[in-house]
Amino acid sequence: MKNISILIADDEKEIADLIAIHLEKEGYDVIKVLDGQEAVHAIKTKQVDLAILDIMMPHMDGFEVTHHIREQSNIPIIFLSAKTSDFDKVKGLVIGADDYMTKPFTPIELVARVNAQLRRFTKLNQPKENTEDKTYLEYGGLVIIPDQRTVTLYGDHIELTPKEFDILHLLASHPKKVFSVENIFQQVWDEAYYGGANTVMVHIRTLRKKLREDEYKDNWIKTIWGVGYIFNG
Repeated sequence: MKNISILIADDEKEIADLIAIHLEKEGYDVIKVLDGQEAVHAIKTKQVDLAILDIMMPHMDGFEVTHHIREQSNIPIIFLSAKTSDFDKVKGLVIGADDYMTKPFTPIELVARVNAQLRRFTKLNQPKENTEDKTYLEYGGLVIIPDQRTVTLYGDHIELTPKEFDILHLLASHPKKVFSVENIFQQVWDEAYYGGANTVMVHIRTLRKKLREDEYKDNWIKTIWGVGYIFNG
């Protein structure tokens, strides 16, 4: 089994060193860089299984780094930043991050979140053994191919973040079943629900925009007020 390699991108060397110490104790290989350009170079040239990114870095910030990563990979991304506003948290999650922690932080919690993201990522990318299962979901003009993690709408490719895809796949796999916000968070983020309602709602909102519900008048994701969401396939 190959070693798991984690990228730490933070211009505060003391913080990067602290994180590295705790991750190495868990048996992970660590790559440390001090700015965004070095982070992008590491992603392109080295094996990286998970990235921990600061937002405010020289040369290229964490948001830009995330865009570069998502162009070529769906590895888990955790933001670790001093920026504590809800706007920054939501922006980070919407552009493709899987988790967001604020500084100051406890290394034990960060390691726990790293472990959770890697477990989830490994589970999602395991090959399917049951070849009799249908390999795609199709509802009208919407086609979801789980093995390729791709979505097309009336023949056009729809670019989704990993979390947006997971939410859509979860709902579309159980049409007409109502999922509460808490249930969606627990299944997609694979962790206990602690006030993640805003995170889920933001992802649902951006998902609806990408599915161009207003343009096509297709209400793929229906809100059941006071209860949750349902796939209207």
